Amino acid sequence: MAKSKRNPQRVGPSRGSKAVTNVRRLWPYLLMAWERWQALPPEKKEQYKRQAREAAERGRKALDQQRRKRGR
Repeated sequence: MAKSKRNPQRVGPSRGSKAVTNVRRLWPYLLMAWERWQALPPEKKEQYKRQAREAAERGRKALDQQRRKRGR
């Protein structure tokens, strides 16, 4: 079996602890965003969803054009 390539002398927080710290830091903002979304009237929600779909479609088209230019 191959040995692990971890550095035993590594100093500082691990990736897992950084992730936990970031989640704790972002949680209040995510909660506020969710509450604001829930408070929106259905018409506004549909408007935002439509805008997101249209933006995603424009992004897909732009990527397709770039791929065609490169000859893929």
